[in-house]
Amino acid sequence: MAENKQIKTGSRKTSIAQAVLAKGGGKITINAKPMEEYFRGCPRYQDTVLEALAEIKADKGYDVKIKVSGGGIASQAGAIRHAIARWLAAQSDDNKKAMKKAGFLTRDPRMVERKKPGQPKARRRFQFSKR
Repeated sequence: MAENKQIKTGSRKTSIAQAVLAKGGGKITINAKPMEEYFRGCPRYQDTVLEALAEIKADKGYDVKIKVSGGGIASQAGAIRHAIARWLAAQSDDNKKAMKKAGFLTRDPRMVERKKPGQPKARRRFQFSKR
């Protein structure tokens, strides 16, 4: 029973998500709100969250509680998928193989490039004037 209360962490860019899964009817809550309310009007992000569960055909088999912070809405959806995939991979080797093959266990390393001093943006330079 202690396995079902494990907290797994997933991340993408600057977003961090903590997920706890338990056997249930498929209820997903993010920051104490239903998923449909949290990602209101964005079915693409709802699909991203459900990809890991759909990969092992357990869409309605687990109740998921998620705490997510940082980043934007797309980044948070990716972090949630990463956390759920890590939790499922920890449960069985078959799940781990499926998650690995789908690429859900790999953290997306892309980050925003920092702004350099003496420039208006990360790569943009001030206009050169010869005279």
